[in-house]
Amino acid sequence: MRAAKTREPDNPAVASPGADLPQAAPRGPHLKKPRRTAERILEVSLALFNRFGEPNVSTNLISAELGISPGNLYYHYPGKDELVNALFDRYEASLSHLLEASGGVSDVEDAWFFMHSMFERIWEYRFLYRDLNDLLSKSRHLETHFQRVLKDKSLAIRALLDGMGRSGAISIAPEEAAMSATTIVVVLTYWLSFEYVRDPRRALEPDTAQPALLRGAHHVLNLLVPYLQDDQRIHLHQLAAAYRDDASRIAKTGDNA
Repeated sequence: MRAAKTREPDNPAVASPGADLPQAAPRGPHLKKPRRTAERILEVSLALFNRFGEPNVSTNLISAELGISPGNLYYHYPGKDELVNALFDRYEASLSHLLEASGGVSDVEDAWFFMHSMFERIWEYRFLYRDLNDLLSKSRHLETHFQRVLKDKSLAIRALLDGMGRSGAISIAPEEAAMSATTIVVVLTYWLSFEYVRDPRRALEPDTAQPALLRGAHHVLNLLVPYLQDDQRIHLHQLAAAYRDDASRIAKTGDNA
């Protein structure tokens, strides 16, 4: 049986809105070109939306944080809806690339890394899930595209389960696989809302990210425990224990910083 492997998790923290913003550097043969204003607008908008929630962030706040005029912001994005749509399109493209890897999952360790990566994508654009119902009610673009995201997630989870079935890691009937895939998508979609209810003041802050993501990945994979082969079930418990140790180490490091 394989020993549990760990990896250094991706850093899901988004720079706080009070952080120093990148300044345009003078052009020269050995200097990178400054980022375009449109790119900076999206980066700062994402940070503000994630921290305060999209309904609580105005375009005036975004332009003030950037140090540009509201007119400059409107030149690139005529309104907040266009900003939200642009950020969602980025999230959808990033998620689509990740979902393509689902067919390569063959065992519980692959599945753990895949689910953790899914939660990292969701965390990076967590404002979408924090204010999901409100955003869907205001945007036809998000309404239609989020439905496609849910469908793509379901298809990816079915591909993951099929791959684990072919490798002998799980034994699950097709009808049970379909129900399990839907349940996993529900947990993926609303896990951060659950975390928020548990701890409204800290749940969506960067320093609580890793424990929240680990709990989400563990709960999702626990849905498969009844179908896992014995060695895979044992390995899942080892992975969970190893990642809990990592999360505890990261938390202690942060407390001592």
